[in-house]
Amino acid sequence: MTKRAAIIYLSSIFALLALVAGWYIASFLNRETDPVSFDSSRAYADVQTQVDFGPRIPGTDGHAKIRAWMQAELESAGWAVEVHETERMGHPVYNLIAKRGDAEPQIILGAHYDTRMIADHDPQPTNLNKPVPGANDGASGVAVLLELARALPEDSVPVWLVFFDTEDNGRIEGWDWILGSRAFAEEIPVRPEAVVIVDMIGDSDLNIHLEQNSDVAIRTEIWAIAAQLGYGDKFINEEKYSMLDDHTPFLEAGIPAVDIIDFDYPYWHTTQDTPDKVSAESLGVVGNTLLTWIVGKTPK
Repeated sequence: MTKRAAIIYLSSIFALLALVAGWYIASFLNRETDPVSFDSSRAYADVQTQVDFGPRIPGTDGHAKIRAWMQAELESAGWAVEVHETERMGHPVYNLIAKRGDAEPQIILGAHYDTRMIADHDPQPTNLNKPVPGANDGASGVAVLLELARALPEDSVPVWLVFFDTEDNGRIEGWDWILGSRAFAEEIPVRPEAVVIVDMIGDSDLNIHLEQNSDVAIRTEIWAIAAQLGYGDKFINEEKYSMLDDHTPFLEAGIPAVDIIDFDYPYWHTTQDTPDKVSAESLGVVGNTLLTWIVGKTPK
């Protein structure tokens, strides 16, 4: 090989190596700068899966199945799951707590996974004692939390995802509302900076108003993020309802908490609370808003 040929050969090798190195560097940078995203289609599929389990009334087969399924989904996404097992009013309570790492939570995101045992708001008298399918009232909040478990970057601020049991059977003899979250707030000694509850947030006609009891500073932050993302017509910057919900025990304990809820839902506590009343788009609006809000937080 002549000297000139050797130079050409080596130059070609170096050029090829530079090209390959450039490709890897570009791929790495793109991976680092790609925004996190919330898969609304997968969240909607999770709504359908929950409804397919049947009623998730405490003590039923569907209730046991959803607990096992949620734990498996969370663990596959890299979260450790603890079961906060307790009792209220003579009823077993199983709150699922998902964590990444040992740090105390800066933020707790919560949703209830149980469903109401009677459709006492159903317009058909023959349906009043039937169970509620709970596609929106229960399954939508769980679906958003599960997809956030998959989407949240590992370097996010410390977050706990808590799936509350026994929320939805108040005004029934021997029961009361929000048993699971009240037990958690009283028995688990943590003081997060914020607790955010998502409940009934899958309605195809989504209208989330400011809940009157919620912490003003936190709800202002979240609604501002929603507006920046173009969701100002869904996160409506006006108060409308005062709710007793899973945020209530935390507020009573002096912990800042917010309830993200669309209570303008005509199928609440009816047999018509089915997946066709829920949309992937609505789940994505809430999921992307919370994902953006958390990613923007600075660890303490």
